[in-house]
Order: sequence, then C-alpha cells, then structure tokens
Amino acid sequence: MTALEHRGVVGGLTTTERSALLARSNAAGLQQFLVHVGAVAVTTTLIIERAPFWPAAMVVQGVLLNFLFTTLHETVHRTPFATRWLNDLVGQVCGLVVLLGPRHFRHFHMAHHRYTNEPGKDPELAEPRPATRAQYLMYLSGIADWWWRITTLVSTAAGPNDHDFVPERSKATVRREAQLSLLAYAALGAVSVGASSTVLLTTWIVPLVLGGPFLRGYLLAEHAGCAHTDSMFANTRTTYTNAVVRRLAWNMPFHVEHHAFPAVPFHQLPAFHEHTQRHLACTENGYVRFNRNYLRSQMAEAVKS
Repeated sequence: MTALEHRGVVGGLTTTERSALLARSNAAGLQQFLVHVGAVAVTTTLIIERAPFWPAAMVVQGVLLNFLFTTLHETVHRTPFATRWLNDLVGQVCGLVVLLGPRHFRHFHMAHHRYTNEPGKDPELAEPRPATRAQYLMYLSGIADWWWRITTLVSTAAGPNDHDFVPERSKATVRREAQLSLLAYAALGAVSVGASSTVLLTTWIVPLVLGGPFLRGYLLAEHAGCAHTDSMFANTRTTYTNAVVRRLAWNMPFHVEHHAFPAVPFHQLPAFHEHTQRHLACTENGYVRFNRNYLRSQMAEAVKS
C-alpha cells in the first residue's frame, strides 16, 4: 500500500465508470434537499403550534438545521446539482442558517482537502481535537465553534481578512458576503423585535444550540484518530451507519470516498464505495461506537502520559 493509494484507485477507473460516477443530477439533488426542507417544515410547524412534546421537536429541528452544514459542504464542491446557480443558491440559504459564509467556507474547506489531517496546514486542526473528557464535553457543547463562526463573520465583514486560506483575489468578495449576511441577520432580528415574536428563537437559534452536539459528534469521526499521511485511505474515516443518517448527511459517512474523489456527487458515493472498500484503512461501525471508542482511547492516552 503506497501513501497515495487513493490516486491509484481513481486512476484505475474505466472511462465508463468515471463518467457514471461524475454524473451530476438536479433531480437527485432537489429530491434530497426538498426532503430535508420538508422535514424542517414539519418540525417548525410542531414547534409553532406547541404540539404535544414540542420541546422534543426542537431537538429534532436542531439536528435537521445543523446537518444543513453537510448540504452547504456539498454545494461548495458544486456537486449536488448539475446547474451552477442551484448549487450557489442552496449554499447561500444553508450558509445563512448555520452562520457560515459559503465563499469563505469554500476556501477553508479546499485548504482542508489540500492538507487533510496535516498538522500546521489543515485549517480544521487550528483547534486541537479533544484529548480529555472535559475537552470532549466542551467540544460537544459547541461553545468554541459558535464563537468562531460569529467572530469570523464579524471580523471578515470588518476586514481586512487575515486568513491564509483565502486568496487575495477573493478577499473583497468574501468580505462583502459577510457584510450581507450580517445585514440579513440584523433585518431578521429587527422584524422579530418589532413583532415581539420569539419564533426565530424557538425554531432556529435554540434548536441550533440543542442540535449542535449531534453534528459535532458526527464530524469528529471524519478524521480524528486517523493517520497523518497523504493517503486518503488512511487519513480519513468512512463510518458505516444506517440509511437515515446517510440521508441526513448527504452520504458523507462515505467520507474516505469523498476525499479520494471530491468531484463525485453525493448520490454516487455508495457506488464509488464499491471500488474503495477493500482499501480502507480507517473505518467504524456507527457514530455512537466511534465516539465511545474515541473517548476511551483518549482516556487511555491520558493515563499513559
């Protein structure tokens, strides 16, 4: 097994296989997105109408809203839809929901792909992964993550942008995007205050906080505990899970497959997995199992040290 084995697998695809895997589809993307949005509409209605067990609906709402991050993630690759403007429009909507500027996040995420799991270069490693139980609980709480998203929006809007992963030619566009986002949030806040309404709090802000730990537990599984190597088959983890989670996360549990060939749209990742599965060095059976094993391994390392 070589350090760049994933390139060998991708290079070994036939022209027919490659064409099939790279086929983008507005129908597949819209079906996935509309089912997700439809689920949000149902939980939003339950919360507003104060249906029985509506506080539980807030948690479900929070999970659904937080996992729009995975939709945003796909749109920055411009793969879920065949039409460019659909990718951009859906990305803008999801970015506003989860407090991330799509253009800024695109540059952040491309740097992550370029330097996956490489300390000092992968921007996802700017904050160390949790190494103790207290750090793990703080990580799940999302306090640092929400603070980063908010302060990044504000500092980017104020400028100048000092993030190395944002190229000079894009800084003005990224700044304008952050400014427009803040204006949109200010307008929503003003309307809510003017109408003496708590709808945004109960259907958006509070659910985002409540559902955040589910997304963070999911995201931790993508690379934590994987090797620091150039091989996507070793520095990234594919997590075997159920159909509900795969749909919620736009098939991103097939994360090795996504990193090995990022141009493959979400609906083709299961097919690409057929080519990669025998090469995978880092896998797990379920997210609860991963988090339990991760916490145990960190505790064991803490005892050793």
